[in-house]
Order: sequence, then structure tokens, then C-alpha cells
Amino acid sequence: GPRRMHCVMDAIPATAIEPGGVAPTQTEFLLNGLDSFSSYPFFRSKSIHSESSFSGPLSSRNSAKDGMLSLKNKAPRWHEQLQCWCLNFRGRVTVASVKNFQLVASLENTQVTHEHDKVLLQFGKVAKDSFTMDYRYPLSAFQAFAICLSSFDTKIACE
Repeated sequence: GPRRMHCVMDAIPATAIEPGGVAPTQTEFLLNGLDSFSSYPFFRSKSIHSESSFSGPLSSRNSAKDGMLSLKNKAPRWHEQLQCWCLNFRGRVTVASVKNFQLVASLENTQVTHEHDKVLLQFGKVAKDSFTMDYRYPLSAFQAFAICLSSFDTKIACE
């Protein structure tokens, strides 16, 4: 089946996916005293997440109430005719592969709503050595591409 993924987006508050929610832009990071946008680690393991040295407005948030955006695999649905678990890529992915995935917001201690079931990033195979990536706000193209690249192991484009 598809690989299980869990991404914690330090730079994006969980409230960014709510109606009217916002995520910081590259300009906002630079104005908050970062020497270089590329020096800020967008992806961190849980073990160093709490040791963040970032002193901008995001670190002053109450992480229990207004945590960082966490992404997880969208749960597949059982397809009666095919007798298998499937994800609906709406025609954008044409080849079955373990590298295909869809990520949605994973919000703890909140009710799951239709808004939180929106696919924020999907990645899938369309031909031999060809893949497609679709993403939406609050992810940037850079963040989405980095997540997709991280889904490959050492045998790139091999099944």
C-alpha cells in the first residue's frame, strides 16, 4: 500500500487552513530577523520541534491551542468493484504505485470537518519515470516539492 507519511510544518500554523486563516510568507520571515530564508528549517522531527530557536511571532503561539500544521495520509476508501483500497486522484494520477499519496491536515483535539478533509498535497505516477504534484494553500511550491522528494527512497522511480 501507500507509504505512511506524517509532516509537521513548523512554519505554518494549524489555523492557516481555517476560513480566513493565514500563513507567513517568505517576506514575513525575512522581516522577522532571519538572515536567510533558506536557513530556516521547514521540516523538523518531533524531537527537536520543541527546541526551536526561532524567535519570531510563531514561537510565541500556544502550541497546544494553536499548534503547527500537521499533515497525514488521507485514508483510502474501499472500492467494491475492484475489491481494494483506493484514493480518488480525480484523474490526475493514472498509474498505480506505492509512491502515490494524498496528504490532509491532521488536527488533534478538534472535530473533523469537510474543510479538514481537503487534500493539501497529492503526488502520483502518470507514466514510467513521470509523476504529477498538486498542492494548495497554505503549502508553497517549495514545501510541496520537498515533501514529494522526501517520499522517495534510494531507488528513485523504481517499483
